[in-house]
Amino acid sequence: MAKVNAYRAWETIGGAEISAWLPRRPRNAHKGDFGRILLLCGAVGYTGAPVLAAKAAVRTGAGLVFTGVPQAVYPIIAGGLLEPMVFPLPDTDGMLSAEAIPDILNRLKTCDACLIGCGLGRSEGVRRVVEAVLSEAVCPVVVDADGINALEGHIDVVRGAACPVLLTPHDGEYARLMGQKPTEDRRIAAWKLHEATGATVLLKGHRTLICGDGGCYVNRCGNPGLATGGSGDVLAGILVSLLGQGLPPTQAAAAAAWLHGMSADICAEHLGEYGLLPSDLLHMLPRLLK
Repeated sequence: MAKVNAYRAWETIGGAEISAWLPRRPRNAHKGDFGRILLLCGAVGYTGAPVLAAKAAVRTGAGLVFTGVPQAVYPIIAGGLLEPMVFPLPDTDGMLSAEAIPDILNRLKTCDACLIGCGLGRSEGVRRVVEAVLSEAVCPVVVDADGINALEGHIDVVRGAACPVLLTPHDGEYARLMGQKPTEDRRIAAWKLHEATGATVLLKGHRTLICGDGGCYVNRCGNPGLATGGSGDVLAGILVSLLGQGLPPTQAAAAAAWLHGMSADICAEHLGEYGLLPSDLLHMLPRLLK
């Protein structure tokens, strides 16, 4: 890798760019015009992740959100979601099993974007589900959290994916894919993961970095109030929603990072950083998407 590539035109994301990227909504639109989204999330002990991700997808404008969860937690998650459609999938010990693959692949045929990973847990069944989605999906797929963990030692699955892939690692998840945590210069680290996988990379951190075929971006908004469980689920839901509405992967990732960070900054003005909850971000998103 030539170092010049790692430093190519890193742009700072701002509200003007986001406004220009977001698709305009025609007056005669219907729900099918704003994306059919499939979320594969949740496990016993991780019932909040699919709720936060699905609500974020709806709040960001997705037309139809389908949320597949393990049978064991279906009643809990279905009770926490009104607008998204929730359906149960076969599980083993409270986590998705390989028996869920046929139903998942059938549903993927009619979807515009997919998110897999939030709160899935770690098991052989989860690994097989993640690999099946990446090998068969045609729509863009966001691989987050335990979806990334399932690919530890199997980075070739991302390189060989049949669909556009977006990876959203924090430093620990990055290390599971690349064998070491990001270097001191995180721009080089983000570029290396993009180059190794061909995926669009959203490397989370104090200054979230986005690197993909559509360019390289730095997000400078956000605050320590985001350093809490569930924040990444909201980000993933925003991202998959924008993908489903037609934004190209790199722009969708950059826009999601900015919307997530700016929502947190507005919340912090009113609530402070200590008490900021991931669910607070959901109420702020509409103000940024007028």
